[in-house]
Parts: sequence; C-alpha cells; structure tokens
Amino acid sequence: MHKDEAYFFSRDIIEKLKKEIPKHSFVVALQARIGGKIIASDKIGALHKDVLAKMSGGDYTRKSKLLEKQKKGKEKMKTIGEVNVPKEVFMNILKT
Repeated sequence: MHKDEAYFFSRDIIEKLKKEIPKHSFVVALQARIGGKIIASDKIGALHKDVLAKMSGGDYTRKSKLLEKQKKGKEKMKTIGEVNVPKEVFMNILKT
C-alpha cells in the first residue's frame, strides 16, 4: 500500500473504531501507526456521570468533595483501566 493511501485507509479505520467501540469512564485514545510514526489519531470521549444529581442544596464543600473524589477515581481508571473491544467490532470493521 502506498504511503498516501495508508493515511486515508487508517483515517477510515479510526473513524469506524470510534463509532463501534462503546464509551468508557475515561478517555480512550485511538492511534494508527506505521513503524514508529503515528499517522492518524482520535479520542473516544469519557462517559459522563452526574455525581451531584442526588444532592439538593447543602454546603458547597460537599459538592467539591464529591467532584474531587470523582476526579481521583477517573485518574486512577485512566492509569490502570483496560479497554475491552468486542469481537463484533473487529468483524464489522473487517467486513467493510
């Protein structure tokens, strides 16, 4: 495959993966690389959860404590989190 074709082909695959892979609690980076050079990349946004929905009123420090706790949890998940890609996703991408 020619270098120019590889860029467009990888861009298409990244777009298909972005549509097929479900969202996780953290940001998932998708990269297509040839050799050591990244030729296409994109991100799947994090799944958002409203932790303040169950609160009504109260002191702001409680809200900030919950938000800080959520932030630490997301950072932890980002470092040790694994992304499980379903088998159907690969089959769908290979078919097209």
